Amino acid sequence: MAVARLHRHDLVRVDPAAWGPLVAARPDLAGVPPLAGWAAAGWPLILRRRAPGEDRALVPLGLPLPPTLGKRRIGFSLPADVLTACPAPTLAATRAAVPPAWHPTLDALLALGARHGLVPRPFGGLLWQALTGLPYLTDASDLDLLWPLAGSLAKTFLDDLATIAATAPMRLDGEIVLPDGGGVQWREWHEAGTGEVLVKHRDRLEMRAAPALWSAEAPA
Repeated sequence: MAVARLHRHDLVRVDPAAWGPLVAARPDLAGVPPLAGWAAAGWPLILRRRAPGEDRALVPLGLPLPPTLGKRRIGFSLPADVLTACPAPTLAATRAAVPPAWHPTLDALLALGARHGLVPRPFGGLLWQALTGLPYLTDASDLDLLWPLAGSLAKTFLDDLATIAATAPMRLDGEIVLPDGGGVQWREWHEAGTGEVLVKHRDRLEMRAAPALWSAEAPA
């Protein structure tokens, strides 16, 4: 697969034939449910930021367990030839997994996205509950969203998002994903004014001036 095109939070499936030996080679994963059948069920792993010293020939991936299993985050570094890209579900597609109390907020977020030509997609607990059916969401769960950009962002967007967050029954968190794949925590950007914000990429972190982000363009 084209590993160079993957960004943080992208999803990949692991070849089930390769998954068993990979898990068996990790003594720390012995007897951890539901890992044995993870790949066979078609459940994905998520691309994470590469840690210092990790083999750059391997793809850095993660898998979070639900709170009932300790909310452990398990890291993997896997060869690209056992991976297949997996499309990520949109926020609208995960509505059935959302607690009823969240529905008005979801409707407001989807309407906001439609006004700005953006399609939010979840990560965190909602993503994993929607994909696996396992109980990831609790009464204390955040709603973590990615807002991928194809070009510049209207300056009213963050104000509108903050307005929705102010009355939401859960903490509304997540990132604006810039056209170059870098992720900016939306609250940090909203509060930065003329200062700098942290931009997270797959292989690096950088500080960028917040005003310059408004005119970000897709790479050629």
